Amino acid sequence: MSADEEQPIPSKGYSMTDEERAELAAKLDADLDAFINGLEKKSYTEGWPEDRWQEEMEKHPFFMTKAPEPGEELSPLMQGIQQLKYDETENTPEELAKAYKDDGNFNFKCKKYRHAIIAYTEGLKKKCNDDDINAQLYNNRAASNFFLKNYRSCLNDCLAALKLKKDYPKALHRAAECLYHLNKFDECIQYCDKILSSEQENKTFLDLRSKALLAKKAAERDRRKQMAAEKKEEKRGNELLEAVRARKIKFKGKDSSALKLSDLEPQFPDAMRSHVTIDESGKLVWPVIFMYPEYKLTDFIQSFHEDETFENMFAEVFNEHPEWDAEKKYTAQGVRVYFEDENERVHNIPNQWTLGKALTHKKYTLQGGTPGFMILVSGSEAEKTYVK
Repeated sequence: MSADEEQPIPSKGYSMTDEERAELAAKLDADLDAFINGLEKKSYTEGWPEDRWQEEMEKHPFFMTKAPEPGEELSPLMQGIQQLKYDETENTPEELAKAYKDDGNFNFKCKKYRHAIIAYTEGLKKKCNDDDINAQLYNNRAASNFFLKNYRSCLNDCLAALKLKKDYPKALHRAAECLYHLNKFDECIQYCDKILSSEQENKTFLDLRSKALLAKKAAERDRRKQMAAEKKEEKRGNELLEAVRARKIKFKGKDSSALKLSDLEPQFPDAMRSHVTIDESGKLVWPVIFMYPEYKLTDFIQSFHEDETFENMFAEVFNEHPEWDAEKKYTAQGVRVYFEDENERVHNIPNQWTLGKALTHKKYTLQGGTPGFMILVSGSEAEKTYVK
């Protein structure tokens, strides 16, 4: 029998010789090789490339070492799992709320409190009918807010949890702590009393109650001090107004009898923190602006007593020559004082006058609580130009 002829199938009970068995095995090997060689030659592209296998591992939900960040692009497999997990057609509102609660708990354990808040909020949006699940979502979101020191938001969530689940221990505990941090000491004490009615030996809230009592007393003491200071300030303000009215100083667009403290507010930017005051003897001390038209500069005098003369003030101001006075012509004896009335007419004040006398000049009108005067070198061209 030639090699190309079909081999007969051995009948039942037929025993093959070693040569026949070897010949059959060789034929089977040749057939397998022919089949493999006949397959289409193409490269395998579905695997992970060697240089990026770690990167690809991180995308796989079974091997990733950290959860994806919000907004981060997800791998197709992760997207598929998420669609299954959060598909509203495949899950009930209760199942979805639980899924978001689990996500929030995972982020909370990782101390990613803001991410946890987002997850718990999404769970609450599902509006499931299970009050116990919703209470847990509110309570867990409260815990996340507490660690972020969002005490007001935390308290609101605790109260929402307690509406759904009365006497919820964790929500009660956290609400008491929030009330302390929000300086609501009376309410904090009430919550501590409620907790201690069933947990008499709870040292944490025994201590918190004591701290709240002490803080309440300190707050009441501070409030009394503040009220006393406000009363004193009010009395001082009334004394100041009476002193200004008594001097019959004219204010632009104001009748002296209707004068208010706000009318004494500074008008110049440099003087915004300086106000007219009254000393122990009932005398006024003003912040004053000196203006130098020749150089278009100003000088702020923080405290100018109404009984002090311009001459004395100039001796202090020009004790050292200003940098801008290169010719050293501005001296206590060499300058003159001017002001403009409401009609922009110029008036000279003798250097020997006091500030108080200048302010009561029949033509002087004060705007705001900062008097202003023009200072010019006597006999200079700048003075002649300004007066003209």
